[in-house]
Amino acid sequence: MSRRRSKVSNQKGFTLIEIIAVLVILGILAAVAIPRFMDLTSVASDKAAMQAVAEGKSRLSNQFARNLLMGTTNLTVSKLLPQFTGSPSLLNAGDYMLAYEAAGTPTEIRVRATGSATRGVKGTNVSNWVLPQ
Repeated sequence: MSRRRSKVSNQKGFTLIEIIAVLVILGILAAVAIPRFMDLTSVASDKAAMQAVAEGKSRLSNQFARNLLMGTTNLTVSKLLPQFTGSPSLLNAGDYMLAYEAAGTPTEIRVRATGSATRGVKGTNVSNWVLPQ
């Protein structure tokens, strides 16, 4: 009579319960992370629009200083504004387009940054730049 040896198989792997537990944990993480990611995306768009407005105001300050150094006297909004509205390079701020317009008072220029639709960027911000005295 021959004795058969039974080989004990050492199978390694995951049980069905372990796989389901991992999937449940991943589902919970995804449910929490996706809304948070969307919130961060909208905050980032708002901050980028704020940065674009700050860039537009900086350009106004630089142009004002250039005009002063060149000896231009009696600088007014009506003299400074055409230098910006006619220059495509001054209207482009990366993913945002800048718009310059006279504001409520005679010494203010409103700077508006609007996300470029061609790049899929959302967000708008507006701020006023006051003509230095």
